[in-house]
Amino acid sequence: MKIQIAIQQRYSTRSYQNTAIASGVQAELQDHLASLKTGPLGSRIRLGLFAASEHDRSSLRGLGTYGFIRNPAGFIVGSVQASEHALEDYGYIMEQAILEATRLGLGTCWLGGSFTQSSFAEKIEKRDGEILPAVTAVGYPAPATRERDLFRRAARSDTRLPWQKLFFDSGFETVLTTENAGEYQLALEMVRVAPSASNRQPWRIVRKGQAWHFYCQRTPGYGKGSLVFNLLGLADLQRLDVGIAMCHFDLTNRELGLNGHWRVTDPGLPVPDEKSVYIATWDMDSRAV
Repeated sequence: MKIQIAIQQRYSTRSYQNTAIASGVQAELQDHLASLKTGPLGSRIRLGLFAASEHDRSSLRGLGTYGFIRNPAGFIVGSVQASEHALEDYGYIMEQAILEATRLGLGTCWLGGSFTQSSFAEKIEKRDGEILPAVTAVGYPAPATRERDLFRRAARSDTRLPWQKLFFDSGFETVLTTENAGEYQLALEMVRVAPSASNRQPWRIVRKGQAWHFYCQRTPGYGKGSLVFNLLGLADLQRLDVGIAMCHFDLTNRELGLNGHWRVTDPGLPVPDEKSVYIATWDMDSRAV
């Protein structure tokens, strides 16, 4: 399955069949998780697939998320060393794992929060200095709710922000049109339809030359600095969201033969306001002539 198909087929599965994941599928997914060790910005990450247990209920209930998830066969759990770019790296790598699960016929659902003190931390055997900003429910979608979840996905897709709100050319003053995006049009569309917490789509991308600069456009009262997020001890979900967008952009480009690399070098472009924060840059690799 092509990565663009996996991106388009993935949706947030909230109800699962009360059955274990087939052993062959488990083995394939575990092997893939074991191969995902380093984020694009250098953070070391560990991922594992674990069967669901009764203890997981309390870990999720405290965040108000468990009531939306029914009968998951298991969870993809990860940990990352706390660092400046840990959350973007974690979002990238976890989304890569989710897309592989989609390819294997499994349903998934992002559960963002703070699981550093939870049953999930015990499963992954959390080490000193590591954080657990999100886990992913996984299993076979329940047929009775699949249609409803697909309808919800379609509804969310219809409310995605348009290109002119997300992608820019040379600076934030000029919108990047689909026509001018050229061979990167598909990768940008895969970014546009990416999942994000509360469908906020906080990513913004500015093309300048052969470089693509990623920014986080923070939602007022949401994420970092928010009273609710601080009280619940939630991770900065909008930084995870930017990592997801980076993943969609990078993997789609790779599949198209458009190879590049990541770096963190703020181009110093004027930003719309103080809520626009530079994150990272994707540069096209030199091509043989």
